Amino acid sequence: MSSKSPLGQALGQGVVSGTHHWWLQRVTAIALALLGPWFAVSLLMRPKLDYAHAHAWLAAPANAVLMLLFVPALVYHSWLGVVVVIEDYVPTKSKKLATLLVVQFLHLVVGAAALYGVLKVALGSAA
Repeated sequence: MSSKSPLGQALGQGVVSGTHHWWLQRVTAIALALLGPWFAVSLLMRPKLDYAHAHAWLAAPANAVLMLLFVPALVYHSWLGVVVVIEDYVPTKSKKLATLLVVQFLHLVVGAAALYGVLKVALGSAA
């Protein structure tokens, strides 16, 4: 039995239409609440934040794996939040659609570039 109204079922919307998005925001927020402090503290504990020290830090397997979890969670959480703002405040459908497409593309590019960088350092490729 569905908790959606008949009109909501017909339109693919209704009572539970935002639940999935809400849960995804909470799950990524929990991931970031755990990974964010790790990231900040582990970088602050470094003697220097120059390229060589950052590279050595990221080359450690544990740090690389945690970064491979942190980056997608951060990018996805950011995207989810920006989508809500766009849906709430962009008035026309055409501008809303265009903005959503641009924002999604930019988040994909940033996420892919960050993951590529982490993997390149973690797997030992020359810079």
